[in-house]
Amino acid sequence: MYRFLLTPRWWGINVFVLLAIPFCIFMGSWQLSRFEDRVQDHRTVTERTAANEKSKPAPLASLLPVDKVTSGKRATATGRYDRQFLVPDRDLDGRGGFYVVTLLRPEGADGSGGALPVVRGWLPGTASAAKAPAPPKGEVTVVGALQAAESAGSNGVSNAGGLPAGQVGVISAASLVNLVPYDVQDAWVTLDKADGGMTPVPATTPQGSGLDLKAFQNLGYTGEWFVFAGFVVFMWFRLVRREAEAVRDAELGLVEAEEPSQTPQPTG
Repeated sequence: MYRFLLTPRWWGINVFVLLAIPFCIFMGSWQLSRFEDRVQDHRTVTERTAANEKSKPAPLASLLPVDKVTSGKRATATGRYDRQFLVPDRDLDGRGGFYVVTLLRPEGADGSGGALPVVRGWLPGTASAAKAPAPPKGEVTVVGALQAAESAGSNGVSNAGGLPAGQVGVISAASLVNLVPYDVQDAWVTLDKADGGMTPVPATTPQGSGLDLKAFQNLGYTGEWFVFAGFVVFMWFRLVRREAEAVRDAELGLVEAEEPSQTPQPTG
């Protein structure tokens, strides 16, 4: 009854099934491994963040350039505050507000070392220079979490165009270097303790190291590939059963032969 499986048509179907099933399983396993990697990255970052909060601050120069390992570590730098900028549309604890960013020029620097953007704190409401407290005068030593430079679209921020003077959309050297006559570090520090009555800004995790939407997309793709594999098996068994039933019916004479169509006779 199942000799039809050896026909050329069924050879093609069988080869397709034998190739499709391991391919779907491989792709599902690969997507699952990517999700597991993201879970492990998230766990590692969480543990590292907890350790960074208790760690002793290190000199800024020893932590540059910023990467996934150094991001979030506590850094210290000494210098004098210079230009100040506001970063609008930044939410904190569900409230809208803005960051106050002041450039710290390293002690004795002539500009070649690069000024460090320091997020001194967060204030609620619309960004306004009148609300932002002036930076401390003289030499200061800052201590806070080191962060990688932002880019448009990262962490939900955008480099909005048409901002008023004294405001920037993202915290990065690219957005600040054209506003000051000296170099700017492509990193920033958020103070452990905000000054001027502002609220401290918590450190953010590096991009791609959390359980974000992409991580759960990998988990969803895992399920889809395994469903595809099951669907291929289901359809193969269904086709085999239908073919076997057709062969059995033919052997038992249950399939009626098609009657020849009658050609209409011409009328004279």
